[in-house]
Amino acid sequence: MKKQLTYLLITVVVMLFSCNRYKEPVRAPISSKKQAKKEVIYQVFTRLFGNSNTTNKPWGTIEENGVGKFNDFTNKALKEIKDLGVTYIWYTGVPHHDVITDYTQFGISNDDPDIVKGRAGSPYAVKDYYNVNPDLALNVENRLEEFKALIVRTHKAEMKVIIDIVPNHVARNYKSLTNPEGVEDFGASDDTSKTYHVNNNFYYNPGEAFKVPKFLNGYLPLGGEKHPMSDKKFKEIPAKWTGNGSRLSQPSFHDWYETVKVNYGIKPDGTKDFVELPKGFESKDYKAHFEFWNDKIVPNSWAKFRDIALYWLDFGVDGFRYDMAEMVPVEFWSYMNSAIKMKNPNAFLLAEVYNPSLYRDYIKKGKMDYLYDKVQLYDTLKHVMQGHGKTDNIPPIQEELADIEHHMLHFLENHDEQRIASSDFAGSAQKGKPAMVVSSTISTSPTLVYFAQELGEPGEEDLGFGDPTRTSIFDYGSVPCIVKWSNNKNFDGGQSTDQEKELRDFYKRLLNFTINSSALAENYQDIHHFNRQNTKGYNDKVLSFVRWSDDEKLIIISNFNAKDTYSFELGLPKYIVKKWRLNDGEYIVEDQLYNVFTQNLNVENGEAKISIEIKPLESFILKIK
Repeated sequence: MKKQLTYLLITVVVMLFSCNRYKEPVRAPISSKKQAKKEVIYQVFTRLFGNSNTTNKPWGTIEENGVGKFNDFTNKALKEIKDLGVTYIWYTGVPHHDVITDYTQFGISNDDPDIVKGRAGSPYAVKDYYNVNPDLALNVENRLEEFKALIVRTHKAEMKVIIDIVPNHVARNYKSLTNPEGVEDFGASDDTSKTYHVNNNFYYNPGEAFKVPKFLNGYLPLGGEKHPMSDKKFKEIPAKWTGNGSRLSQPSFHDWYETVKVNYGIKPDGTKDFVELPKGFESKDYKAHFEFWNDKIVPNSWAKFRDIALYWLDFGVDGFRYDMAEMVPVEFWSYMNSAIKMKNPNAFLLAEVYNPSLYRDYIKKGKMDYLYDKVQLYDTLKHVMQGHGKTDNIPPIQEELADIEHHMLHFLENHDEQRIASSDFAGSAQKGKPAMVVSSTISTSPTLVYFAQELGEPGEEDLGFGDPTRTSIFDYGSVPCIVKWSNNKNFDGGQSTDQEKELRDFYKRLLNFTINSSALAENYQDIHHFNRQNTKGYNDKVLSFVRWSDDEKLIIISNFNAKDTYSFELGLPKYIVKKWRLNDGEYIVEDQLYNVFTQNLNVENGEAKISIEIKPLESFILKIK
């Protein structure tokens, strides 16, 4: 929600670029670099997953609407997630963030509704980086131990654990109760008489007090419910700059007013108060980056966030998803991520970066493993699913990102985006099927699935602060499709509809194929433009490409049209036939999704063709026997 305007302009620019740049079919480079098998990340909003309370009252309290717990992820639940084809779980909303529930008996200060979005609070307004959300524990005093036990269960289920780190901003009322010895809170030693100092954790407006924003469009905290702290006031003297960069002592309602901007040594005029990486350092590995920073003095905020990350690695976490990473200087990421990799070379590091011109810097200089492929592949697929986009715009994306394709994580849903089945997106989860096949098979990069995506959740609930069409991350509530699938904590789909079960079976088949396919970990080539030029009946609602390794050759075809069946003679370009060493003759191809399609690939004079009849929203993953 908070980021839609941020990347709307970027989306438009990239779509225009994708649509207009490529007039003719372009042959993508063929990769010979072998990658590890593909990964699948299951993002789960932790407090919603295990909640079986179906009240879903707007602005409902934790007592009224209920909340899920760490312990709801039982061995059975984790086994079912694993069996879906998942290799990592991203537990969203774990670090202790602001909530409007009274935990003062546990020594936790109350949070002011005037600076909290929703009643359950934003997971991206972290209040204590050395503890976890008390809502998620059966015994609040043992909340860290309960999360530790969840990590152990997850590892036992043969999956790894990712949590969020939000480096750009923290809650306005940041206060840790469990700092390790010698660790100070953010801002504890700041010189608040200055707007900026390199070792201040925040930026300040000396002599000015913070003012709560003017609420717009009839908005009232907690939906207007009376609360002793809801008085349109919050004491903060001097006022700090707001998380999205607003310097106003009274930020706008549309600003990230619940958070404050962290200072990374960037002066108010934009100049840097730290050394930069030497030229050519983008080609060096994380060990060289670690050595570079080893004898450098860095801003205090850098060390604080490095220590937070290392703390969670020691706790058993296997990786991090970094919120709005592009708002933090790339030099910090070199410092932070190289320290992480020195401790755990296999740590999974995923970042939000929405500006394509920054991708390579954040991967090569910042040592990120993966970035969201949001403004190119996701936005393009969304337009195609909605019926007003063309598949012609997809191959140029893979061409443009060929050198970094492995690092561009693919998704169709996450907590920021609309549900596929929502009325404002596609209106039907079935329309996500061809896009899911393309998204998960077109590159070597990981695939992310948002919990309940595999069940077709439309996200229609109006729970308070959050918008319908997106499952709310700000409010207490439950997710109808998950409630039915979990079936009173049996996690067996006992209450799911036949359509939900069929969709989950599709995801299970697809995702398990992707993590076991050697071809999907190696070579890709577009054949879409070849067939657009040469194949009668083939059009811009169909997409095709090939993937291969030494022991597996795949032809992947998807029909994005929800109404029409297409029949055509799909062709393979001569250079693919030659690359695959296909001699003249017939080769059997079999569908790997449902095993419903067996056909002959005919090769004659170095040209290959196969007869295809593909129904609405159908996809084939054809393997040459």
